[in-house]
Amino acid sequence: MKILCYSSFTFSYLNRARVLFQTLRQHHPDWELAALITDRPPEGFTFDPAAEPFDRLVWADDLGIPNFQSWLFKHDVVEVCTAVKGPFIHQACGWGFDAVIYMDPDTAALASLAPLEAWLEDHDILLTPHLIDPNHDDTSIRDNDLSASRTGIFNLGFVAIRTTGEGAKFAKWWNDRLLSYCYDDMPNGLFVDQRWCDHVPALFDKLKVIRDPGYNVASWNLSTRKVAVQKDGAITVNGAPLRFWHFTKLGAIGDAMTKRYAGRNFPVYEIWAWYKRQVTAATDPAIPERWWAFGAYDDGRPIAKSDRVLYRERTDLQQAFPNPFASGRGSFQEWLEHEGA
Repeated sequence: MKILCYSSFTFSYLNRARVLFQTLRQHHPDWELAALITDRPPEGFTFDPAAEPFDRLVWADDLGIPNFQSWLFKHDVVEVCTAVKGPFIHQACGWGFDAVIYMDPDTAALASLAPLEAWLEDHDILLTPHLIDPNHDDTSIRDNDLSASRTGIFNLGFVAIRTTGEGAKFAKWWNDRLLSYCYDDMPNGLFVDQRWCDHVPALFDKLKVIRDPGYNVASWNLSTRKVAVQKDGAITVNGAPLRFWHFTKLGAIGDAMTKRYAGRNFPVYEIWAWYKRQVTAATDPAIPERWWAFGAYDDGRPIAKSDRVLYRERTDLQQAFPNPFASGRGSFQEWLEHEGA
């Protein structure tokens, strides 16, 4: 099976993406690995794609999204790195691959993912739910069950499809939804791409919900997953091989949630420590922390989230200012200072 595996990120997450691609390369040298980047390299950083652990580089502005600058401005960094996943997976269905897999940049493959290939022989869409076992205490229900109810039953840090049949139908539908409705707007039923996929079991056939505990292990499901290291060094989760881990919210929040649910499950801390070492080794000091080229107007002033929301809600502003990043006379930024106050 010819497989393309991609991740979507900015340069501030290049270190994490490098770890993901290095681990995928170790276990699946035959997969083609693609980086989807919605960013520009920061000044002082020399970006050489040929030296990176991926095979293909796609810039988001090469996806052919209509009115790209206007479209991009409507999103914050998380929203847009999620939104571009749709057009990429839809277009990749025409590139000659049998299957396309998406993985978040802050995941890492810790064993072979060959079972995915076997499942894709019989199914067209693979998804991993946040939870595969019920929680029973109030704290974990509030932290994990209710969180999944707000943000989506499935975690879209992973999705895999066949490029034909129901997989291709899903890719086109997801493309359309994410181009128009990929926002962090929970009061209106949106949490970027995830809430949309609550509909997938009702809309598409040939879906497999992966209930194997070794996939997409993360802080939100550690309350029901026991990690162990066997005598031969193999890592298991509830007795099944650990396949990939989702190291979400690397830093204080991730540490706090992991400690809350790992407790005395000490192998969890060893895995996190290993991951932090890998990310540190993959970090280029020339990339400023939280760098994103599209986070500011042309004059360097940061773009407020409220500016983006106002712009996306008003078609008159989109028509008047096709390049909302511009500064100076006649710009959206100037309009905000005088008319939008």
